[in-house]
Amino acid sequence: MLTARKIWRRWLDLLPTRGFHFDRPLVLFQSDDWGRVGLRDGEGVEQLRSAGIELGQSAYDFYTLENAEDVAALQQTLARHRDATGRAPCIEMNFVQANLDFGRMKDEGFRKIHLLPLANGLPEGWSRPGLFEAYRDGIAAGILQPSLHGTTHFCRRAVERYRDDEGERGSLLRTLWAAGTPYIHWRMPWIGYEYWDPEGEGDRFLGASEQVDLIGQAVGAFSRMFATLPHSACAPGYRANGDTYQAWARYGVGVAQNGPGTFTPPHMDRTEEILHLYRTIEFEPAGQDEFSLDRCLAAVDECFRRRVPAIVSVHSINFHSSVKDFRSCTLALLDDFLTALEKKHPDVLYVHSREILQLVQHGCFETQQGTVSVGVTRQNLTRVAAPETEA
Repeated sequence: MLTARKIWRRWLDLLPTRGFHFDRPLVLFQSDDWGRVGLRDGEGVEQLRSAGIELGQSAYDFYTLENAEDVAALQQTLARHRDATGRAPCIEMNFVQANLDFGRMKDEGFRKIHLLPLANGLPEGWSRPGLFEAYRDGIAAGILQPSLHGTTHFCRRAVERYRDDEGERGSLLRTLWAAGTPYIHWRMPWIGYEYWDPEGEGDRFLGASEQVDLIGQAVGAFSRMFATLPHSACAPGYRANGDTYQAWARYGVGVAQNGPGTFTPPHMDRTEEILHLYRTIEFEPAGQDEFSLDRCLAAVDECFRRRVPAIVSVHSINFHSSVKDFRSCTLALLDDFLTALEKKHPDVLYVHSREILQLVQHGCFETQQGTVSVGVTRQNLTRVAAPETEA
């Protein structure tokens, strides 16, 4: 498995030499894995435990799917806060566009993979009344911003390799599928990520033409779900390469979201087609045993000192409550975080990725309150290495 530092060193060879800096404190929230089903509520929990799968060793054993109340509570928390222009924070929700069609797969003995587009509803056995309406309410209010994650989170080629396997891996897949759960990634990292096959050759990324096809399918599904095209994208597992970026640009995506671990300023790629953003704060209380609000606030201060956006990473699991209540703790901490941020930095601006792109292109963006102008300079990149942690 590649370490974060090795991945970062590869990035250093590809990075342009100049990045963007801003004369106002900017804060973005980016959140992955929305719309992706996981552990299916109480019945699914008991079914997996009866099959001998011990749950509880990781928070991601209890990753499930947000419900309407989770989305509404997040929207309500964000709506209580305002930046210097009077706008509430906006959270970019990176949606997976399809889930496994468990009912159809079961009828075929789980010998073939079938996908159910999110726009067509949830798989057999899954029920989330009012969820899609809650998404749309938040989007209409300008507090939720849908962005693209992918069609699936896993690498389909990698899963198909073991779909019919009679060994441990194939058995685990079929056990999970029978319980309405697609996978539990930390238990089975061999399923990879959509554009990255961990057992593939070379750099393990899928070829350019295959990525174009997958991203085209995802963009089409996104447009059916949200009646718009995505402007921003984050590759599952942050596994993206030049072919990924070219495919995104081909379908109109203008911003690439990259993972945490650096204070790299936003920059355009070498083709000047994609703006790259880098997450700088990991706000993940569900998955961090020693989560520290003070560390998050200190990271924000460091971003502002460097005049780069404070980009907060907070995955959807932090707002789930159906199997285990992660939501209550996360929202309390988020409320405290925003309160402290607004008190210390009254000139803060809450923005989303498309507005950052507008700033680097035009020096301003439009809101219902009027035009917001921010001074932007393009300077040589300051490269700060990632910590020695496993990716």
